[in-house]
Amino acid sequence: MATTINNDVFKPTKFGGKYTVTLIPGDGIGAEVSESVKQIFKAENVPVEWEQVDVTGIETGDKHSGELFRESIASLKRNKLGLKGILHTPVERSGHQSFNVALRQELDIYASIVLIKNIPGYETRHKDVDLCIIRENTEGEYSGLEHSSVAGVVESLKIITRVKSERIAKFAFAFALANNRKKVTCIHKANIMKLADGLFRNTVKRVGEEYPTIETNDMIVDNASMQCVSRPQQFDVMVMPNLYGGILSNIGAGLVGGPGIVPGCNMGREVAVFEPGCRHVGLDIKGKDQANPTALILSASMLLRHMGLDNHANRISKAVYDVIAEGKTRTRDMGGYSTTQQFTRAILDSMEVQ
Repeated sequence: MATTINNDVFKPTKFGGKYTVTLIPGDGIGAEVSESVKQIFKAENVPVEWEQVDVTGIETGDKHSGELFRESIASLKRNKLGLKGILHTPVERSGHQSFNVALRQELDIYASIVLIKNIPGYETRHKDVDLCIIRENTEGEYSGLEHSSVAGVVESLKIITRVKSERIAKFAFAFALANNRKKVTCIHKANIMKLADGLFRNTVKRVGEEYPTIETNDMIVDNASMQCVSRPQQFDVMVMPNLYGGILSNIGAGLVGGPGIVPGCNMGREVAVFEPGCRHVGLDIKGKDQANPTALILSASMLLRHMGLDNHANRISKAVYDVIAEGKTRTRDMGGYSTTQQFTRAILDSMEVQ
């Protein structure tokens, strides 16, 4: 799953021959799958030193949450690169802004990339799925502008701007061009939100005219959801506002085997954070040694390619794919009975014989 990501804006921090990368393990299964990545990187002698920031529980409104948030921001600003697990945002925390959203807005990490692709040897209902979901991270419904004007009435503002729509559109087309993708589909709801989504749709269409070798089309989000589960092979690169991206990323993960195998990253002009593409925190299996570390390991491989460490990335990802293709060692979500550590050990063994 080698993917080229725009990498001409910033360079990671490197000291003494090693790169320093911020590690935010996250909630739920985050600590367990992060440990898998650390074991694999150590065995592979990857020139990375982790600067770990444990923000577990930050979304529950812990009294230290502000301090932890500032520490995370400072670390990412310093290192430019991060590997991050999923952080749990409770539904009940009224008025509490998501750490994920705040992080992306603070650092202007504006582009989310989720890779939805079948893994050879792991059979799912759909075959030949190979699509990329790119979403705008900093505005739309996730602008965080909500208030109650009177009791029983809540106003939630959706912000769409031409500047940020153009920025994510250019990112999507540049990504398509760099990765030999043939088509970019704009996902929207412009039939109802004629001004907001209309602006997004028209901006993507106009930017597409600058890329004549790439086909450009658009699709209403509810139809796109149906088309994804009926004929996902028709999609290549999809670009959309934030909310639709969150929904379609989860639909996409379901097409190819679940949240445990889908990698992703979030890119800004100065900072890049690599994390699983499907936001499933796994609270129900926390501490049970049942988690599938594939998504975070493949996200870490994307991180290595972004850093120019392609040989390490290729060896690690090949080992992951070889273990899955062999079919002897699989976690519960993949229909097997192996533990997180057994799956990790199988990857390490595969790397030894390469």
